[in-house]
This record gives sequence, structure tokens and C-alpha cells, in this order.
Amino acid sequence: MPNTYDLSGRTAIVTGGARGIGKAIVELLVASGATVRIWDASAADVSGASSEIVDITDSAAIASALGRISVHDGPDILVNDAGYLGSTQEFVAHPSDDWRQIVEVNLSGTMRVTQAVLPRMLQAGRGRIVNMASLAGKEGLATLAAYSAASAGIISFTKALSREVAGRNIFINCVAPGPIDTEMIRDLGTAAVNTMIAASPMKRLGTASEVAQLVAWLCTDASRFNTGAVFDISGGRARY
Repeated sequence: MPNTYDLSGRTAIVTGGARGIGKAIVELLVASGATVRIWDASAADVSGASSEIVDITDSAAIASALGRISVHDGPDILVNDAGYLGSTQEFVAHPSDDWRQIVEVNLSGTMRVTQAVLPRMLQAGRGRIVNMASLAGKEGLATLAAYSAASAGIISFTKALSREVAGRNIFINCVAPGPIDTEMIRDLGTAAVNTMIAASPMKRLGTASEVAQLVAWLCTDASRFNTGAVFDISGGRARY
């Protein structure tokens, strides 16, 4: 049986919650008693959660969506999961429009949403923020230079911001998954997936629900001495 947590009375925003890891996070937070709002570029249909189409590269769209949430409804939890992998290719051939989009969605989008939501947490005197990065941000992956760089930026952003608010009862952590069995990874093709599996000490991809378990735990009071931390979830593939 999957673990659940007591998040009753908590409110959460999950970006990128329509599919993949984000959807698994939403499902577990709902099962744990949280009231969850999904912000995604696509329509989302997750039982027990409300959803809204929000472009996280647009500060005005973020402000508008947040403005439709009463200040009395938090959020207490923010999970920045929205991301864009882009194409896998040598960097010299990588179109600049594509790698700019990677940085705009993954790094700048995370920063924009956090900058909008954090004042509410500061006013309330509590909050949990989990930023989703990637193992690529810790180790760097060939043919994914821009994605690796954006993920590394999320890691550093997490560490820096967590120190600003550590004394304000707001805890900010980062999760850096290795290859997870999602549509995004499967779209890379069978050969790429098989290479990832072969490189894993556990000889398999992780599951979205396994990532969700770590994220949900970071949203609870059980993790109250963790802030500015980066948790890889890679089946042993991470080298540091």
C-alpha cells in the first residue's frame, strides 16, 4: 500500500500537475487530505483537485491566477514541477529558441511562481516549497546542456532562497530525479530508455509515485529540519 501523510487543512499549488510526476504528486497530496490547485499549460483532470491553465512564463498570468485564490486559502504548499526537456542534441546544433525556452520554463518559471507565492507564505508565517530539478542539474548530461544548466540553476536558487527565509518557518527544498518512467522519458525513444536502464544500479526506471512520496514527505512537519537540501531519487545512479 502506498504511504499517505496527514496534510488535512493544507492548501497546495502544483505547477505542471496535469501529467507525469506532477500528476502523481497531486494525487498523493489529495489522498493525504490537502486541497490542491493545479497550474498547467494544458487542461488537467485529476480527481479531487481543481485546475487552471496558467502560463508560468507570464508573470501577469501567474498574478491573475493567484489573485483568484483567497489569501485565507494560502497556499501553504508550493510544488514547482512544470518543466520542459527540449530536444536532445549536441549544443552547437541546439537552436537558441529551444534552449531559451528550456531556461524560461524550468528556471525562470520556477522563480516567477515562487516570487508571486512567497509573500503570502511570509505573511502567514509558514510554508513549504519543493522545487523539482533533475539529476542532470547535479551531474550534467551530454546532449542536454541547456536542460542541465536550467536544472542546476533551480538547485542553486533553492539553496540561496532557503537561507533568506529559514528563520520564517518556510522550508524550501529541491528534488532531483534521475530517469523516471514518464511520457517525457519514453518519448526519447527505446534506445535512450534502454541506455538509462543499463546505467542504473537498480536496472530500472523510477516511477512517478516514488518521486511523489519524497515530495509529499517534504511537505509535512516531519521534514521540519530540512531546508536548502537537494534530494536525488535515482535508484543509486547519482554519483554525489
